[in-house]
Amino acid sequence: MRSLLRIGKIVTLCAVGLFVLAVGALLSLRAYRQHLNAKAFVISSAQGIAEAGYIKIGGIDQWVQIRGRDRTNPVLLCVHGGPGGTWIPVTGLFLPWEKDFTVVLWDQRGAGKSLKASGPGIAATLSVDRMAQDGIAVAEYLRTRLQQDKLILLGHSWGSILGVNMVKRRPDLFHAYVGTGQVSDLPRSTAAEYARLLEQARAAQDAETLQALTGIGAPPFADLREVAVYFKSIEKYQPAADRAALGLMQKTLTSPPPDYSLRDVFYQARGFMAVPTWQVYEEMLGTKLASLGPDFGVPVFFFQGTDDPVTSAPLAEEYFNSLQAPRKEMVWLAGGGHFAVWSMADQFLKELTLRVRPLAQKP
Repeated sequence: MRSLLRIGKIVTLCAVGLFVLAVGALLSLRAYRQHLNAKAFVISSAQGIAEAGYIKIGGIDQWVQIRGRDRTNPVLLCVHGGPGGTWIPVTGLFLPWEKDFTVVLWDQRGAGKSLKASGPGIAATLSVDRMAQDGIAVAEYLRTRLQQDKLILLGHSWGSILGVNMVKRRPDLFHAYVGTGQVSDLPRSTAAEYARLLEQARAAQDAETLQALTGIGAPPFADLREVAVYFKSIEKYQPAADRAALGLMQKTLTSPPPDYSLRDVFYQARGFMAVPTWQVYEEMLGTKLASLGPDFGVPVFFFQGTDDPVTSAPLAEEYFNSLQAPRKEMVWLAGGGHFAVWSMADQFLKELTLRVRPLAQKP
C-alpha cells in the first residue's frame, strides 16, 4: 500500500513538474516573440506617430492607440465589434495599413484596456447611445490631436451599429463610413441564422447542438444563457475563413504586441465573458438600422464577406440599397466571413486604399 502511495505521489509530482515546465516554456516563447514584435512595430519615419494611452471619454479613462508612418495620412478610426471586444491584440494585422493611413484602435468602455482601467462596474453604462457618444468624443479628440478636420470611420459588427449612429449624428466629423460585418436588421438576420444552424446540425446528425438549439427555441432570446447557446452554435458551424480569423486572435496569446501583458489578456477575455449585460445584448439583437432613416451625409461603403453567418449578406445588401448618400459602394469579399477584415486584411486594405482613401486626400 505504501508503495502504491509513493508511486502515486511520484506520478503527481511528475505531472505537476511537466505542467510547470510547459507553462514556463510558453511564457518564454511569449516573451521572445514579444521581443521580436517590439522591433517589428517600431515606426522610425520622421512624420510617423506611435502612441497609446488613456484619455477621458464619457467620464472614464478609455484606451486609444494611434499608429502611422505619416501623420498627414488620412485617419482611420476603427470601431471594433463586441460588445466587449478589442482589436489591440491584432495590431500586427494592421501594420501594412500604416503606410497609407493613421490607424486608430479604440478600446470601448467595457473592453480590453479600458475595462482594466474602469473595472466591470462599468457594465451598467453599456448602451448604443452612450457608446456612440463616446465614439464621437474620440473622433473629436483625434481631430484636435492629429490636426485633421475629418476622419474615415470603419465599423465592424457591433461597431457597425455604433458607427452608423456616429455618422448619422455627426457627419461633419467624417470623410466616409465603411461598414464590415455590417448589421442591418438583426431580428431577421438572427432568425435566418438560427434556421441555418438547425439545418446544418441535422445534416451533421449533431444531436448535442440540435438539443441545445431546440432547447432555447427560435429568437428572440430571453436571457444571456440563450444568447450564449446561439453564439456557441455559430462558432461550431462558422465558415473556414472565420475559423482562421479567430485563430489569429488565439495566436496573440504566444505572440502579443509589445507591452501587452498577461493582465491585458485577462481583461481581453473578461470583456466578452463577464461585462456585457442582458440589457445591452437585448438592445443589440433588436437593432433595425433602417429605423434611423435612409439619409447619410457622408459617402457609405459596405465591405461585406459573402459567407458572413452573423450579419446576413443579403440583408446587408438590402439595407445598403435603401440608403441615400453622396456616394455609396457595395464591395463583396468573396469567401469572406464575419471577420473578413482580419482574414482578408490585404484585400481589405487594397479596396480601402483604392475606393475610400482618395475621399480623404487633400486636393
